[in-house]
Amino acid sequence: MNNEKLSELRHSAAHLLAAAVLEIYPDTKNTIGPSTDEGFYYDFDFRTPISEIDFPQIEQKMREIVKKWNKFEKIDISKDEALKQFEQNEYKKELILEISGKDEKITLYKSGDFVDLCRGGHANNPREHLKHFKLLSIAGAYWRGSEKNKMLTRIYGTAFFTKKELDEFLLQKEEAKKRDHRKLGKELDLFFIDDIVGKGLIMWLPKGTILRDQIESLAREKELQYGYKRVITPHIAKEELFLRSGHLPYYRDSMFPAMKMDDGDYYLKAMNCPHHHTIFNHKSHTYKDLPVRFAEYGTCYRNELSGTLAGLLRVRGMAMNDAHIYLRKDQIKEEFKAVISLTQEYFEIFGLKKYWFRLSKWDPEHTEKYINEPENWQYTEEILRQVLTELKVDFLEAMDEAAFYGPKVDVQFKSAIGREETMSTIQLDFAARKRFNLRYVDADGTEKNDIFVIHRAPLSVHERFLAFLIEHYAGAFPFWLSPVQAVVIPIAERHNEYANKINSQLIKSGIRSEVDTRSESMQKKIKLAQNQKINYMIIIGDKEIETDNLSVRSRSGQINELNITEILHKFITSIEKREGSDPF
Repeated sequence: MNNEKLSELRHSAAHLLAAAVLEIYPDTKNTIGPSTDEGFYYDFDFRTPISEIDFPQIEQKMREIVKKWNKFEKIDISKDEALKQFEQNEYKKELILEISGKDEKITLYKSGDFVDLCRGGHANNPREHLKHFKLLSIAGAYWRGSEKNKMLTRIYGTAFFTKKELDEFLLQKEEAKKRDHRKLGKELDLFFIDDIVGKGLIMWLPKGTILRDQIESLAREKELQYGYKRVITPHIAKEELFLRSGHLPYYRDSMFPAMKMDDGDYYLKAMNCPHHHTIFNHKSHTYKDLPVRFAEYGTCYRNELSGTLAGLLRVRGMAMNDAHIYLRKDQIKEEFKAVISLTQEYFEIFGLKKYWFRLSKWDPEHTEKYINEPENWQYTEEILRQVLTELKVDFLEAMDEAAFYGPKVDVQFKSAIGREETMSTIQLDFAARKRFNLRYVDADGTEKNDIFVIHRAPLSVHERFLAFLIEHYAGAFPFWLSPVQAVVIPIAERHNEYANKINSQLIKSGIRSEVDTRSESMQKKIKLAQNQKINYMIIIGDKEIETDNLSVRSRSGQINELNITEILHKFITSIEKREGSDPF
């Protein structure tokens, strides 16, 4: 079944949900209910609050109602008739006035006794086709998405043409719940968010900090190999810098308010690029210096609305795997290739395979949105297309999706829980040179300002990338990345001394190891270690002390007997190679 038909079915299910809610809760006001990629939702203004406990009753009412729905009947009426039809519903009246103001006719759709304001797109035979649906969750949502409006109740659901499709989807949703980075982040002691600190501001616990440090260490190592020079810039800057960069006034709403100081207004930075451009301008450069590559895990801040924040996926404070490359026009192709190659190296290390590229281009019909340099747009888009083609990667092209200052290449992923998202972005910029007067001295001694800038963040931001990795691995990280790689478990108290000796050897060799000397049974200690997804448990008992052969148990249950020298060799080799599979 094609996507259009499925979307129509789900939109029909949204109508059905509204009909059921209004029968059960007649004093409720229904607003809008579109289909989505995963199903549908409908926003309601309830007089009496409801919860997911009420879903079975609503679903049962939906099943009763749909038996009487043979079709969706289209009804065209005037604005005045529509306003009278919905005179008790201020939300519908607002929509009617908006539609009529555009000289559009008012259309309603009726099915059974339920009538709703709607443009159309429904299942042909709802009684036959609208059988396999499920209500999923409930959330708050501002009317029309504005925090200035009333908070409504949004009910999410899904619908499919067959029971098999619905069951498969619900199984995937259950798997997604198990892998949810917010759930695992709490269970594995990785991070938390506290209202006393602020929404969208992540508090990284020791284990989560290890994950961050390991990823940043990987980035430092790779960037050194690729010729980057690391810099560190302040978290704030004066208003003048952001006026020059264009963040003010065009990006003001996404930045935190100004801090009034005795020497002017200061802002928390939302991007690292203005600071990096300033570093580039700190000294003069010749054509021989280019390309210049500055890298920084720079912390940035975005003034996101509290209702849009979501765990690590959308935050107010973030550490970006950022870099800016300053280069000549003739260097774009090779440098862009190098950035994509580096990105692919990262993905190979993390075992990420299901991704594709999107070339985002300008639209010459909407020049008000973009820097008006048609020749540069044509040249750079063709260069990026050549790069993607020559690298033989899967890519698609998207019109009118570029940044205002140049084309970009996004890396798209399908996550382990089925969510499509942009992981990495590589942007080409030919506006910064004018705003910041970026220049270099050419071979003939003349000063030129035809500098292009590549903005790149192959590992996204720590927060977003770690959300992706937590869900990708379901919290069971590869050995090199794990916060705790091994735990030494003495069977009885008399084995503690030897267990501490083994643990010391592991730690001195760079292994992130702990020893569990609690007065619990060995079986309970093993179970606790498995719940924490620790890679290996080293069991110490009488036999191990006598023979120096240690019993090593993996989190999957596999058991090996090795001496400490063999164990260390396998552990250290696996870390050095950053292997995706466990050492043994």
